[in-house]
Amino acid sequence: MAIVGDFFRHNLTEFLHDSPSAAPELHVLAVDDSHVDRKVIERLLKISSCKVTVVESGTRALQYLGLDGETSSLGFNSVNVNLIMTDYSMPGMTGYELLKKIKESSVFREIPVVIMSSENVLTRIDSCLEEGAEEFLLKPVKLSDVRRLKDFIMKGKAKEDEKRSLKRMRSIDCSPPPSATCSTISLPCDPSPSLLSPLSSKKARL
Repeated sequence: MAIVGDFFRHNLTEFLHDSPSAAPELHVLAVDDSHVDRKVIERLLKISSCKVTVVESGTRALQYLGLDGETSSLGFNSVNVNLIMTDYSMPGMTGYELLKKIKESSVFREIPVVIMSSENVLTRIDSCLEEGAEEFLLKPVKLSDVRRLKDFIMKGKAKEDEKRSLKRMRSIDCSPPPSATCSTISLPCDPSPSLLSPLSSKKARL
């Protein structure tokens, strides 16, 4: 545990040297079967002002997201997650298999998924990236990795918010103003001769 303590102190020093005063909160779902690794990633995310939910397996992650085909056992009716970080090598369901499940979901497929692993296997990395992983991080994950991911996600989120705002503005501009609405003009039932068209007046004289 002394190694973990040294790791935290090193990253905390890095954080204090360059810490944003106020940043929007990012909700991250972290998945890892290792208790120590869960604590490490949870601490790094919290230092970076992120909201963190940690689970110990791919199955529990699917339950949290409501993708297990049943009602979430964790009791969440609606989940707002901005980023999913998962270990690759886990018993029962690998991070790669979890990634595929998420990308098959119509609800969560757009959420960035980052794979973490202590093994630098090129074929494994390529498979995850081809399946739609945002990035493949080698452990131990550093604070600079987390900050870089957060900046990337928040920039993308800001662009999406800007697009939605522009769409709303366009819809407002395209809607007709109140003065442009058509009104019904009622004509007198027995128009006077002065209101008759030339053709009508000619018929009247005949």
